[in-house]
Amino acid sequence: MSANDPKHFFTPEQQEALIKAIREAERNSSGEIRIHVIRATSEDLFSKGQRLFEKLGMTKTRDRNGILFLLELSHRRFAILGDKGIHQKVPAEFWEEIRAALFEHFREGRFVEGLCAGIARCGEKLKAFYPWQSDDRNEVADEITSE
Repeated sequence: MSANDPKHFFTPEQQEALIKAIREAERNSSGEIRIHVIRATSEDLFSKGQRLFEKLGMTKTRDRNGILFLLELSHRRFAILGDKGIHQKVPAEFWEEIRAALFEHFREGRFVEGLCAGIARCGEKLKAFYPWQSDDRNEVADEITSE
């Protein structure tokens, strides 16, 4: 794990664990989850995340129920963004609960555990509001992207 290199922040084993968590969370729903890692940004992280959400194709899902976990390494910040379909279903405090859980893990340097826990919680909500249908397909690659 390299502290400031987005492409190598997670070891191959950690990447595998995170992708497994994403696939598990998506298995029972039509939702799409992605992790994106950036080195640094001088702009508001949420604004940067909104542009990345679009650039990464997260708004192109059928049900508009994608979720992006964005990590910024230089300032140790993160943002969680959901598309309008999921925002219409979950209460605002849901996102705060996810942020709080991630923060507790991240503060202790347990990034993979925090992300896996957050992804699992998102998967539960996606399953409740967007259960898997026979015509569902994986609309967003289950890879960890970076820049």
